[in-house]
Amino acid sequence: MKTALVLGATGLVGSAVVRELIQTADYTKIITLTRRPDDFRHDKVENHVIDFSHLGNNSDLFKVDTTFLCLGTTRKHAGSIAAQRVVDLDYQLQAAQLAEAQGVTHLLLVSSSGADATSGNPYLKMKGELEQAVEKLSIPSISIFQPSLLLGTRPQSRLGETIGSWFLPLLCTLPGLRRYRPIQGAEVAKKMVQISQHEAKNGFKRFVLDEIFTSH
Repeated sequence: MKTALVLGATGLVGSAVVRELIQTADYTKIITLTRRPDDFRHDKVENHVIDFSHLGNNSDLFKVDTTFLCLGTTRKHAGSIAAQRVVDLDYQLQAAQLAEAQGVTHLLLVSSSGADATSGNPYLKMKGELEQAVEKLSIPSISIFQPSLLLGTRPQSRLGETIGSWFLPLLCTLPGLRRYRPIQGAEVAKKMVQISQHEAKNGFKRFVLDEIFTSH
């Protein structure tokens, strides 16, 4: 029986990960670290509302078997690219390092399709930089997931993603664009939990969009 830690449990993918973990017999305890109280009322779930700018003060909570990093924001909600980097890159990398220090056996990270540390796109650049840094950690098993546009109900609406969810499914039926088609956040979460149930020490693995879609 295992213990899991989830960052971003109030977000689209993170909340779906928690719901999947609740239904999974392999996990007997789920620790969620959030900026505001989560909505889960279940014996398995232990919520801690924390200040992510002092994440290191909560290092003991990282003594788990599996860590899911699903934290993220947008430039609009953060206020600037620099502020978005703090959430999407700095907080997640620090969490990964804390997990490494506490002996986690499997780290699972939500990244993005097209993540590239050399990209001219600030969002894809920060995602690529995070992937590069996480890949260097001495954790037995690291799984990175690269979905495209995530579909589903969010606590805060994102206009660009809403518009994209209307047009991209049709656009991506065109030859060569299928690999950019949207995916439900719940489907990404399901794949993450499935992979987390495998034995650790699998090394480093990226799951690109088609590999996430073929989770069933």
